[in-house]
Amino acid sequence: MDITLETERLRLRPFIPADLEHLQVLDNDPEVMRFLAPISPEELRRDYLEGPYPDDHVAGIDRASGEFLGWFGIHPAREGHLDNPPGDLWLGYRLMPAAWGRGLATEGSKALIEKAFTALGASRVRATTMAVNIRSRRVMERSGLTYAGTYHLEWADPLPGTERGEVLYEVTRDGWERRRRTVGS
Repeated sequence: MDITLETERLRLRPFIPADLEHLQVLDNDPEVMRFLAPISPEELRRDYLEGPYPDDHVAGIDRASGEFLGWFGIHPAREGHLDNPPGDLWLGYRLMPAAWGRGLATEGSKALIEKAFTALGASRVRATTMAVNIRSRRVMERSGLTYAGTYHLEWADPLPGTERGEVLYEVTRDGWERRRRTVGS
């Protein structure tokens, strides 16, 4: 799945080996990982450079400076994920704190949602986060996804806030097309 693309401020491109160092910085930042389980350097290399993510996750690069900002992904559900009817794709993103609050997560997410519906054949795009992760929920909403429900998972080592559950956001192709016609985005 080729998801190389550019937005006004972002270049989304496949990972390269030099990105591993940036991914380690990203995934070792306590604020970034506040709502996520820790990831080892071995998992980073395996997941982002060797598989399963190299085809559907990309580095988010600042077009003006060339700086690594984080990653974005659009993919079918992974094993152990929620149900995955045919045509569903899942949106994900993780950015360096210096990139927060600038609308970059929304910009990259909107671009991937558009790609999902226009080039990847998606019938629905979904995303999840912890219910307490208000910033990520706002990105999902600004990207055109709507709240679809809360669910609870069992975790061996639960993070603070786990008791409030996980939230699901989604947009169907029809909903995206309606919004696109109405908003003109």
